[in-house]
Amino acid sequence: MSNVKELLKNGLNEEVKTILKLAGEVGDLLEVKVYAVGGIVRDLFLSNYINDVDIMVVGDGIEFAKRLSKKLGIPKIISFEKFGTAIIPNQSIGIEVASARKEVYNNNSRKPEGVFQTDINGDLKRRDFTINSMAIDISTQNFGEFHDPYGGLIDLKKKVIRTPLSPDMTFSDDPLRMMRAAYFSSKLKFDIEKSSMQSMKEQYHRIEIVSWERIRDEFFKILSTSMPSIGLTIMEEAGILKIIFPEIHVMYGMDQTSEWHHKDIFDHTLQVVDNVAQLSDKMELRFAALVHDIAKPITRRVDKKRGYTFHGHDAVGERMISKVADRMKLSKKLSNYLKKLTLLHLRPIALVKSHVTDSAVRRLMVAAGDDLDDLMTLCRGDITTKNPKKVSRYMSNFLAVEKKMSDVSNRDEMKSFQSPIRGHEIMEICGLQEGPKIGAIKKDIERAILDDIIENNYDDAKAYLIKIKNKINDNI
Repeated sequence: MSNVKELLKNGLNEEVKTILKLAGEVGDLLEVKVYAVGGIVRDLFLSNYINDVDIMVVGDGIEFAKRLSKKLGIPKIISFEKFGTAIIPNQSIGIEVASARKEVYNNNSRKPEGVFQTDINGDLKRRDFTINSMAIDISTQNFGEFHDPYGGLIDLKKKVIRTPLSPDMTFSDDPLRMMRAAYFSSKLKFDIEKSSMQSMKEQYHRIEIVSWERIRDEFFKILSTSMPSIGLTIMEEAGILKIIFPEIHVMYGMDQTSEWHHKDIFDHTLQVVDNVAQLSDKMELRFAALVHDIAKPITRRVDKKRGYTFHGHDAVGERMISKVADRMKLSKKLSNYLKKLTLLHLRPIALVKSHVTDSAVRRLMVAAGDDLDDLMTLCRGDITTKNPKKVSRYMSNFLAVEKKMSDVSNRDEMKSFQSPIRGHEIMEICGLQEGPKIGAIKKDIERAILDDIIENNYDDAKAYLIKIKNKINDNI
């Protein structure tokens, strides 16, 4: 107990200390038992930074949250009456209050059909993993008293993910916990205990009762860890990827010709995700790394001389993203971002392998726009060969391409580049009505500028349009 008190004294920042102190005072006032529980306790023992405080109240959690909120100077809470939980919208440190409860589940839904008040042990045993089933009393009288009925502290030391009750019961009640097991394993670099992993393999199909929004959010959390491949591999081994991401599942065990990559497409893809995770904290870019070769399985062909080929997997992959986005309820912004990077991910590599011209670099910069830096980061991560000579040769050429990009004048101008001649003027000069032909002509003018055929100014663009006017009209 003294060790826990020492941790509470020295392992928390001042704001968290204040929240716990005030919570203890409210508990004393309402004469209810109050505990810090779950993630805050786990992270306290792991010496991790704490940005969320979960409080368990053996009593009315919502009334408690209202009183604590007033003490913190926060006027309103967000309450969920059915579950006896409330969120106190504190800006810097998240605060959630819940009544100690047990739940009864219907076999066809992860949402509890019955919620009942209970004591501390009844609440802790309903939680997902032992490392999240620890609590610390924060009442004034018993401050620092540690509750660990399921051996969470031992599992923390062993670096093991284990369920407090039977894993079959834990995962059946709430199948999303299987993805959470993958998340915590990926986040903490912990192993999933053998019987828990076996239960996941037997119950993976129950993930189908979980809403796609919850699956998506948990998937994002896995991609946001420092080594996403751990969680992704666990989901593949359990069978979960087969249901939630069949396009990635089908890569498993599929060979590809090894030039710059691993021979196995699944292994290569996961290595790219991890490489990108080392280069960027941006979850969206890690997602792009996961799907950049999504079309390789369906475009794979065998060439007698070259081995496996994947012609057009960039363009086919872009089209496949739409189906993924619809299924996983992705935002249009994220969907468009994934499509763009999937379509363009071979372009920088093509430049690296060939003589690099200013016009080719400019075309790539225009195509990538604001996402150019992300595209180049993805391409850096896409090199997974273990051959140091290949890596050295590739990277020297890659750096040459990046240098040309930095040397090309007006980089910001390239991001928003478009024809100096606008649509209405093209219609007037060529005698055309509004339609797709106007866009094609604008693209023709833009290509002429990018290829250094004409200068990027209004007069040269107009002269070029007049020059090609007759040719345009002849083709109508």
